[in-house]
Amino acid sequence: MMIATREVTYDVDGLSMVAHLAQPDGEGPWPAVLIGHDGIGLDDYQRHRADDLAVHGYMALAMDYHGGQLYFGRPDAMLARVMPLMADVERMQAIGRVALDILLAMPGVDPDRIAALGYGAGGRIVLELARIGVPFKAIAVVHPGLPDANAEDWTDLTSTFLLCTGSEDPLCTPEQILTFGRALQDAGVDWRANIYGGAKHAFWARPTNPDGSPAAGITHTEATVPGVGYHPKHATRAWQAVLDLLGETFQTLG
Repeated sequence: MMIATREVTYDVDGLSMVAHLAQPDGEGPWPAVLIGHDGIGLDDYQRHRADDLAVHGYMALAMDYHGGQLYFGRPDAMLARVMPLMADVERMQAIGRVALDILLAMPGVDPDRIAALGYGAGGRIVLELARIGVPFKAIAVVHPGLPDANAEDWTDLTSTFLLCTGSEDPLCTPEQILTFGRALQDAGVDWRANIYGGAKHAFWARPTNPDGSPAAGITHTEATVPGVGYHPKHATRAWQAVLDLLGETFQTLG
């Protein structure tokens, strides 16, 4: 399928954001997916997730919540930006809401068929949108920052949840995923969890050189927070799980 991509700029949280929009060729109406990037920033991986979703028949917006900044190789600067944000629910909701409104305003979007995909801190942002009532039909989060596991926060949801993490992720452990899943279970929510054996945090992130070019091997050559590692096999599997969830939910070709 032919797709079209472009940057979308908007202001929120005191910053000028630069999101990435990908859309199928044609007039739609298309199901829509909001993507929240990992704490390092909106990089080519998340842009390519949006592009691949467009190939599969979805309108996808990869939001930006760092004002165009990339923090890969600068873990201290990343944490200085991300940790205060993760501690402020209203900020997360505002950032996510503006991006979602931009996506929903795009010609060709079907507002009754929306989903969310989030990585790391971006996973927390989309979860906060769901918690305040955004009617996502499906939510996929990969090693997300998780909110407190309170069943009463999720009782009104009709979303299907996919929760993913690596067995060796110290920042989003399998135990945390299952505790959150239990809260969803107690709330009557449809959920599933994928635990990828041997995978660490951000296992989808391929190592790069300082100039941004791909580095050989699976070991990161630049500074990261502890517990990060690339696992190409599980990166492929996790992406297929996201496509399967969306395909099942929207009955499209996944």
